[in-house]
Amino acid sequence: MQIKEVIQHLETLAPIAYAEDFDNVGLLVGSPETVATGIMVTLDTLENIVDEAIENKCNLIISFHPIVFKGLKKFNGSNYVERVIMKAIKNDIAIFAIHTALDNSIYGVNDMMCEQLGLVNRKILIPQSGNIKKLVTFAPIAEAEILRSKLFEAGAGTIGNYDNCSFSSEGTGTFRALDTAKPSIGEIGKTHREKETQIQVTYPKHCESKILKTLFENHSYEEVAYEITTLENKNQNIGMGMIGELPNPIEELDFLKHIKNVFKTGCVRHSALLNKPIKKVAVLGGSGSFAITNAHHAGADIFITADLKYHQFYEAEGRLILADIGHYESEQYTKNLIVSYLRKKISNFAIILSDKNTNPIQYI
Repeated sequence: MQIKEVIQHLETLAPIAYAEDFDNVGLLVGSPETVATGIMVTLDTLENIVDEAIENKCNLIISFHPIVFKGLKKFNGSNYVERVIMKAIKNDIAIFAIHTALDNSIYGVNDMMCEQLGLVNRKILIPQSGNIKKLVTFAPIAEAEILRSKLFEAGAGTIGNYDNCSFSSEGTGTFRALDTAKPSIGEIGKTHREKETQIQVTYPKHCESKILKTLFENHSYEEVAYEITTLENKNQNIGMGMIGELPNPIEELDFLKHIKNVFKTGCVRHSALLNKPIKKVAVLGGSGSFAITNAHHAGADIFITADLKYHQFYEAEGRLILADIGHYESEQYTKNLIVSYLRKKISNFAIILSDKNTNPIQYI
């Protein structure tokens, strides 16, 4: 199996197209054409992780966090990032990072947090916009049904819990083939009128190349007329954070202790208690201070995240509890998710969960 085939499986779970603009995801080291001998999955790629991959004969490391966030100008081993990259290259080990692509997946980081807490009725806290596209094309009436079906097979026409969604209208198209044309319908130099069906379908942006390839391969016209627009609709299956409910309300202090136990964190930093039971819970793995207002507007009783600064705790403003459980702690189950997913997709292949704790923060 080539590395690019492994990546294809990962892209089904968390398409790289939905990663945040600031992020550095994808294949950071190595060639996609390399044959994978084994896969090591980790939260962070550090030197001891590369050593672990070498020991286990794994030439592909799948890391949640990217080891490289910005451009490197030299490789002399002066810091841990350079040393990791140098060691990986020297030992022919590829590194793939998934980070915010998995953050934004409905089955990603935040879903794992909800799963650990036993939350029900889950939904994305901040649905992403700008990733739903609409294709409008025109085909001879006799060909329209087949073309529409092929577009559905390629991933078009899926909206929420529905698929095979489209809109069609009939009309007359006109065109005149010039001297160099090879028309499938009509004659060179003569204006031709054809009864056509206009087909409209939406699709997720990461499927665009496949959708267009399907359109061109299954359309009889030499020149295919089509339009693509980006919709402002929010995608309810892609986005940051998640909100859900506890099956039964829990007293605040009991729930904070429950969080500490579930996420095995050295401490839970939190804002003032509100003296009311916890029912609705918002979560966002990693640094989530930007979503405090979103959690409040969604009606959360508590917002669980990480990396909150001193003054950000004031933003609770007596409306909800803010709970900082630690960056590593909020994302720790991510590598288990990736391993479980890949083992279902790739049988009889070495997929190893790193046993190294890469948390740089210690507690006393």
